[in-house]
Formats: sequence, structure tokens, C-alpha cells
Amino acid sequence: MFSKGDKVSVLDEAMNGVVLSVKDNQVTIETEDGFVMTFFVNELIKIHVTSNLMDSIKRVNVSELSKEKEIPKPRSFVKEKKSKHEIPAPEFDLHIEKLVPNKRGMSNYDILTLQTETAKRHIEFAIRNRIPKIVFIHGVGEGVLKSELDFLLGRYDNIAFAEANYQKYGQGATEVFIKQSAM
Repeated sequence: MFSKGDKVSVLDEAMNGVVLSVKDNQVTIETEDGFVMTFFVNELIKIHVTSNLMDSIKRVNVSELSKEKEIPKPRSFVKEKKSKHEIPAPEFDLHIEKLVPNKRGMSNYDILTLQTETAKRHIEFAIRNRIPKIVFIHGVGEGVLKSELDFLLGRYDNIAFAEANYQKYGQGATEVFIKQSAM
């Protein structure tokens, strides 16, 4: 269907290019801006260079294009369902790059201490202000920070915690639930 040197247009993008290679059902093109990109065969149409616009329109199989537009593309994510009045939980990133402008000169102990102290401050703040849920983003890594965070959270009686939503955070976050006591 496509061969090297063909001029093509991307169906759902305002982008044109020249075919560099075709392998199975994937076509690698160089765009007019000079970027090399790969698309599936069904995402491209061949452009016939003619002086008459109507000639090029006639060569494109219109029914095939409209049929392709009708097929819904599968979604690449699942949207989390929320109630209308639910306020999203505050998220706190404990990566050292987010906490200090420069970590140079800090030992691993200093870094871990700063991260756990930051987490403790946020937990105490949430308890004082009756915030029901917070999320700590700790990353995956070797699991040292996650272990320290689990130990810290385990010292509180009014706190439950679990891994945060995998679809949203992956494996690198912990969701903290603060049980509110009646005043």
C-alpha cells in the first residue's frame, strides 16, 4: 500500500510527510518539519501530488475513510469516578528534588530524614485541620522511603493507609486516611 518516497498525510493530525520505511503495518515518515515519526497504516493516507485538487480527492477512497472515522478508538486510560462534591486529596511529592533546590552535599541519611520530617509535618497538619485523606508520592526506587513512611504512619492510632490508586500514581504512592474523632 505504501512505499518509500510516498507523500502521506496523517488522518487525525494536521501533518504531512514522506515515507521513509514500511515494516508490517507500521510506516515511518519524516514530517515536513523534519521529525521522524511512526504510524500505523490505517492512520495515514497517500497524497497524490497533482495540480488539480479534484483529481486527488477522487483517488482517495471516501467510504474507507468515513468507515475508519466511525470506529471508536479504545481509550488508553480509565477515568476515576468521583462524586460532584468530592474534593481531591492533597498530594505531597516526597522526592528530594521537590523538597530542596539542590541536594548536593546531603548524605542519604540527611535526605531520608528531611523526607520523613516533611511527611510528618503534613500528617500533623492534616490531623489538626481535619483533612480526611492525603496522598504521599514516594516513588518506587529501592523502597527505603516507602518503608520509613509505613513505619511513621503505623505509629498513629487514628490513621489507616494503603497504596494509592495504581492507575493514577503507579506503585509509587501511599494514600493516608485520617479517622476523624468526634469533638
